[in-house]
Amino acid sequence: MTFEEIHKVYWPKVYRQCMGYMNDHDAAKDITQETFIKVWQHLPKFRNESSIGTWVFRIAANSCLRQISKDKKMPKSEFPNEIVEEILVNNEPLVEFLYKCISELPEVERIIISLELEELKQKEIAKIVGLTESNVRVKIHRIKEKLTKKFQKHDR
Repeated sequence: MTFEEIHKVYWPKVYRQCMGYMNDHDAAKDITQETFIKVWQHLPKFRNESSIGTWVFRIAANSCLRQISKDKKMPKSEFPNEIVEEILVNNEPLVEFLYKCISELPEVERIIISLELEELKQKEIAKIVGLTESNVRVKIHRIKEKLTKKFQKHDR
């Protein structure tokens, strides 16, 4: 794949992944951009030991974790106003609530569920987060249970 193809295919997915970590529109855009700069710089060295997607998502995850570490704070639990307005205009308050719930999960769980929502295979998610595939499968199940409980409480 050329850089242009990688950028076209993965930019929206990486941006959503970064939103899952940062929960801040501007920070997610900045880190997405930083991710693709690193992809462009290191693409000639890519050894095909994993899929290109796994590699790109790992770069994005590392960039997000570094930024969170630099900020020395957990991401905010509220969405930026422009995203809230966009979701409400599109009449998708449940999507807003879902991302709010995801932003309240522990770091590793946010990563896992964000990648699951991007429809990555569990094998790839395991490589990205450094867990076994069976551990990822269990964590996804438990995360979905947590989110379901939050939705059930929300609907009351």
